[in-house]
Amino acid sequence: MVMIIDLRSDTVTVPTQAMREAIASARVGDDVYGEDITVNELREYAAHIFNKESALFVPTGVIGNQICIALHTQWGDEVIVESECHILHYETAAASIISSIQFHCVPSNNGEMEEQSIRQAIRTKEYYFPRTSLICVENTHNRHGGTILSIEHIAQTAEIARESDCAFHCDGARIWNAAAATGISVSEYAQHFDTLSVCLSKGLGAPVGSLILGTKKHITAARKLRKILGGGMRQAGMIAAGGLHALTYHRELLVEDHVNAFEFANRLAETDYFKVELGNVQTNIVIFAIPQVVDTDTFLELCKEQGLLLSKGRVGFLRAVFHFQINEIMTTAASEIMIDAVQRCL
Repeated sequence: MVMIIDLRSDTVTVPTQAMREAIASARVGDDVYGEDITVNELREYAAHIFNKESALFVPTGVIGNQICIALHTQWGDEVIVESECHILHYETAAASIISSIQFHCVPSNNGEMEEQSIRQAIRTKEYYFPRTSLICVENTHNRHGGTILSIEHIAQTAEIARESDCAFHCDGARIWNAAAATGISVSEYAQHFDTLSVCLSKGLGAPVGSLILGTKKHITAARKLRKILGGGMRQAGMIAAGGLHALTYHRELLVEDHVNAFEFANRLAETDYFKVELGNVQTNIVIFAIPQVVDTDTFLELCKEQGLLLSKGRVGFLRAVFHFQINEIMTTAASEIMIDAVQRCL
């Protein structure tokens, strides 16, 4: 039987036995009434570790981001985002539908928008311009390969936002990876943001769910927006228990994911077949390119035949994402399968 090595995303993990037991024994209530015991435990714990006033459990990261955009904007506003961010590329233009805003995209090399570029993107007060009301960043940054926004960059951008009367939001789906890699606590990152959306079902390995963090006022408004979007859940403790277990026991596992990603990236870079920006391999994501003469779909199919699953990244690149259900043996096997597949394509 072929061993399956699934590197398409860190969303592909399945619950551990311990997590399943936590889910099975979860104490529940009606969360729409605010009465689900496990959901409330998760919210309180998350607010504590981020040092924020309150938190809200939501079904997905997209809903989390979209609620936060709606919190900070009015119809017709403009939101500054980095040009490769998840909010722009992978959320089905939801902000234009839900919040009726437009994006002002600022390019970067690694997810960190330059100070001057941000300042130039902020609209002046002429009546015919849209109002710039929100700046969003992504940490870690998916399409740049899991790159980490420095705490200095975040603090600087927060200062620009305050000076410009803009809110500051973090798509922190993988902020856990940033914290694991740098040793900077999630609360130290969070202090600079008005709101954050963080994912429980990526590297942490919970089956479902994200959290929004902010002030009590933000979360009160977010609860209503969650209901508008159909995200109000009843006995949600059944899934919140998985997130609570992941927060308690899985954060320390992320460092090993990073080690495996680094080893994998270095192995690819040692060959003549793959182009890897090693400087951007900072956490659990590896973005790489194969020779132009190799057909991408053929290469992916050959890898799949040997049990290796990869995904397409931004145009011209492929992506491998490491998680706690990929071990050192599987990491080595993945690189060997890829080398064999590309050789067969040449």
